[in-house]
Amino acid sequence: MKMIVGLGNIGKNYENTRHNIGFAVVEELAHRANVSFDKEKFEALIATAFINNEKVLLVKPTTFMNDSGRAVGPLMNYFDVAVEDLIIIHDDMDLELGRIRLRQKGSAGGHNGIKSIIAHTHTQTFKRIKVGIGHPAQMTVVNWVLSTFTANERPLIQAAIDHASDAIEYWLAGNTFMNAMNQFN
Repeated sequence: MKMIVGLGNIGKNYENTRHNIGFAVVEELAHRANVSFDKEKFEALIATAFINNEKVLLVKPTTFMNDSGRAVGPLMNYFDVAVEDLIIIHDDMDLELGRIRLRQKGSAGGHNGIKSIIAHTHTQTFKRIKVGIGHPAQMTVVNWVLSTFTANERPLIQAAIDHASDAIEYWLAGNTFMNAMNQFN
């Protein structure tokens, strides 16, 4: 079983914000697989899908972003998901708006949601897909990540959501993550 976790903040105030781009990707995967987030377990909303004949848990932690590991660690233990079968999708301010970058492992790079997952899984060797949200020019980081995309930015972000979803489906079709990196980075 694979576990795909989109990071974000739960609640109406945070819908469609830059910080919730991880939620947007797992929601797109759920839409493509015609499933819904109909279960709640270990502080997360879960949709179970079969994508390319692979059983997949799509996960949206209901903790705030900075405590995402509180959901991810227990879910991995409960469902016996190996770290090599985990992908985390999150926003990245250092990536150009609309670009994606697949990584096999790495540090938190200042992302508090990733720091929390590292703390709760005791490893940095999980796969991730970073989605570029651009860097704030004249705004604080907090205000930037909690802002919504402008009308001009929405097509770029939708393309990034589709591209990230395509990369995950490519990996779930039996391709190595390294091949997915080469294909989609």
